[in-house]
Amino acid sequence: MEKTLNLIKNDPWLEPYAEAIIGRYGHALKKEAELTDKGKQSLADFASGYLYFGLHRTVQGWVFREWAPNATHIYLVGTFNNWEEQAAYKLKKLKNGNWEINLPEEAIHHGDLYKLNIYWEGGQGERIPAWANYVVQDERTHIFSAQVWAPENPYRFKKKAFKPNTSPLLIYECHIGMAQNEEKVGSYAEFREKILPRVAEDGYNCIQIMAIQEHPYYGSFGYHVSNFFAASSRFGTPDELKELIDTAHEMGIAVIMDIVHSHAVKNEVEGLGNFAGDPHQYFYQGEQREHPAWDSLCFDYGKNEVLHFLLSNCKYWLEEYKFDGFRFDGVTSMLYYSHGLGEAFCNYGDYFNGHQDDNAICYLTLANKLIHQVNPKAITIAEEVSGMPGLAAKAEDGGYGFDYRMAMNIPDYWIKTIKEKVDEDWKLSSMFWEVTNRRRDEKTVSYTESHDQALVGDKTIIFRLIDADMYWHMQKGDENYVVHRGIALHKMIRLLTASTINGGYLNFMGNEFGHPEWIDFPREGNGWSYKYARRQWDLVDNKNLAYHYLGDFDREMLKAIKSVKDFQATPVQEIWHNDGDQILAYARKDLLFVFNFNPKQSFTDYGFLVAPGAYEAILNTDSVSFGGNGFADDSVVHFTIADPLYKKEKKEWLKLYIPARTAVVLRKKK
Repeated sequence: MEKTLNLIKNDPWLEPYAEAIIGRYGHALKKEAELTDKGKQSLADFASGYLYFGLHRTVQGWVFREWAPNATHIYLVGTFNNWEEQAAYKLKKLKNGNWEINLPEEAIHHGDLYKLNIYWEGGQGERIPAWANYVVQDERTHIFSAQVWAPENPYRFKKKAFKPNTSPLLIYECHIGMAQNEEKVGSYAEFREKILPRVAEDGYNCIQIMAIQEHPYYGSFGYHVSNFFAASSRFGTPDELKELIDTAHEMGIAVIMDIVHSHAVKNEVEGLGNFAGDPHQYFYQGEQREHPAWDSLCFDYGKNEVLHFLLSNCKYWLEEYKFDGFRFDGVTSMLYYSHGLGEAFCNYGDYFNGHQDDNAICYLTLANKLIHQVNPKAITIAEEVSGMPGLAAKAEDGGYGFDYRMAMNIPDYWIKTIKEKVDEDWKLSSMFWEVTNRRRDEKTVSYTESHDQALVGDKTIIFRLIDADMYWHMQKGDENYVVHRGIALHKMIRLLTASTINGGYLNFMGNEFGHPEWIDFPREGNGWSYKYARRQWDLVDNKNLAYHYLGDFDREMLKAIKSVKDFQATPVQEIWHNDGDQILAYARKDLLFVFNFNPKQSFTDYGFLVAPGAYEAILNTDSVSFGGNGFADDSVVHFTIADPLYKKEKKEWLKLYIPARTAVVLRKKK
């Protein structure tokens, strides 16, 4: 067990909590042994519930199974029997609360709708099967039903094996429904045809898709899941999603899913809320059952059947759809009985004070182990705000096994800075600390803003910077001071965040070109409008508007980052910062990044001590092609000047002209 303490070796401040760290890992090992019958099968073998439960075609016809320990009778009803309870469609009770029915081939057909009529002591109800793999909504009645998805010619993946490129991981966070220009719900097919080429051209090597698991309310952004094994039918069919993923792989783009295992929608008919008359079949008892802030239900991670359900869900999406991994939503909510609400997390003791849900910690550790067992190249990312140590460290080292954790401090920092400080008070030492402050043994995904900052009630960075002037002064030639400032800072903030990564970088779709306004899904309060639940690609495509400057810069920024092999793993070496001048410089391999956040003062012959040689500019935020002034001549090669004082250090002076509110990336010539 000594190896477990690698987490502590890298952070001696964790020493007082060694017993708790070892105990958590021991809990996961013990549970794994229990689930796998002491290693007689693998965790991946155990997590195959989707092959047993639900509806499956067999050699003889069909078999359907469901776990409903509280049920007394269950009938399969659907379009095949006029939604009537019939003896031929009555399920038989097996052991361990499982139910089963075998039917001849002609009893059910592809496209049929179906549900369960479940009876229990004192009541009965209509339910969608928990393991249903396709759920559709009637356009007229708005009622959801499971649908048989068993086409004669199912989609066959063309790309058999795919290895994600994580050097570095460049993520384009997206939502299928709102990815279209038109005021409507977009489809998997439209995304494949129209958006994937944009993602590839912009240089991102991964898409992170939101709202895949079926959810009754579109406006929940996919976070109130009802059917965990069903790809949302709002956007098309399972085969169309598979084709999207296959096409992305052929373009060299990995596809990860925003998976929601932190909670579930309360709905009883569509979801798991009171599946067989037992409100605790899948969820905690008592006050832990409901999430007070999200109006949803919390899984009981201490139940083996729930672990089976959730682990099988992870494996299902990897195997059935060829997803390359997951961004786990709401991890903070899972880790703490308080869901992290009202807690400050000021010191390490707050992570080991008995307020943590060890069952959830165990589940996350096992989920990461399972995912990498199924696909060793899979990517797992934790969305976690409390700063729990070890999330993205190996389980055997005392961590939870995620590959990355979201650097949620960074967008908060940028928002706070823009909101609360005038430009003259932006401190470069503070900025550099914020974008590089992370645990040595954990990789992070850095980002300036995600979908969270784009929602109604919040503001994107571009909207905070430019606000109402976006409506009147984004026409080329008509930009005012506010727009020029906003465009300049938008590029600089992104460059500083993306160029200091130690793992990956994430951008929410449209934010790369400064998409205006917020996201507001159709709802009663806005007349069920799709006006703000879309992406206005025509803005960036219109060369008469200033939006394309930001999109063009984003593309070139990623190109510069990718020009260095394993950029994310190269050390970030600070060369200089001066809070008074508002100047910052740092190097990564042969690239030198220089920032002047000063809103008024440009500097001539500003000197930095760097490795001797010649430096050429490869990216400049002030370039005319990116909407800048073009004050610096980027065709000039800059040569270092020797200084006998620094001969032993093998450093020489590089003197640059740095205009106000600009950043430049230089490469040392070989």
